Amino acid sequence: MSEEKKAWPTEIRLSKDRRILTVSFDNGEAHELSAEYLRVCSPSAEVQGHSPSQRKTVTGKRGVTIIEIEPVGNYAVKLHFDDLHNSGIYSWDYFLKLGHEREVLWGGYLKELEEKGLSRDR
Repeated sequence: MSEEKKAWPTEIRLSKDRRILTVSFDNGEAHELSAEYLRVCSPSAEVQGHSPSQRKTVTGKRGVTIIEIEPVGNYAVKLHFDDLHNSGIYSWDYFLKLGHEREVLWGGYLKELEEKGLSRDR
């Protein structure tokens, strides 16, 4: 049995307003991911914790922007946000997950905010 070829990024483009990151892959997929979505779903331990019970609900990031994209080896990038968060390492597989599961992840985030009485603005 042959191992399935993993999608490889062909382009990572940040919009002029620094609010949308487009990641294109060699399998023809392209995902436009908002800076807010990337920030609240950061793979960092600061956000995700070390177990599901430690995961943080990030608020007030509606206007966040990406100020730098730093390569990490040949498998990921580190995104630097204007709120000074920069500890998440976004692998190519994680970008695909965020693209494929956007409706579920974003919907869950919005529901969590509502249940906790929190806001995207503060």
